[in-house]
Amino acid sequence: MEWADKKIRCRWANPKNMRYVHYHDKEWGVPVYDDGKLFEMLVLESFQAGLTWECVLNKREHFRKAFDNFDLEKVCGYDEARLAELRENPHIIRNRLKIQAAVTNAKAVREIQKEYGSFSDYIWHWTKGKVVYETGMSCSQLSDKVSKDLKKRGMKFVGTTIIYAYLQAVGVIYSHEEGCFLERV
Repeated sequence: MEWADKKIRCRWANPKNMRYVHYHDKEWGVPVYDDGKLFEMLVLESFQAGLTWECVLNKREHFRKAFDNFDLEKVCGYDEARLAELRENPHIIRNRLKIQAAVTNAKAVREIQKEYGSFSDYIWHWTKGKVVYETGMSCSQLSDKVSKDLKKRGMKFVGTTIIYAYLQAVGVIYSHEEGCFLERV
């Protein structure tokens, strides 16, 4: 693949989409400890189910506006009228079940915060705060465990593949491919 800046990147990065290139270079795989950002990425990854990450990423600013910048308390308080507004928003993915899942999952995140002190502490406790380095996978024993626990807590759209992608996105799992300029050496 030919990159304008001559850097080699993971095969999934689209050199024609600068938003995607920036995401690959500056966000994907960088450890996240902020609960707001962790919640945002959880919602976005759940909307990605059955679609491409690029599709979701291209709509991220619209998602931020539509979901009150992923303010957890605001999302927890969405009523049926607000959900109906979201289902009519042409700038986001208007899947009824995924929109409802964002609210359901927000409430579960709030409960996890009460139990663990923060959602970050919950996410990072699975690896004792360590980053896992692995490539070429779409799920693992780690994503299986986290997925199972999140489902037990009532979350939706948190299957093992979605959770694996989520853990990669927030830096719990570092997966830059061999040859990528960000590959761990």
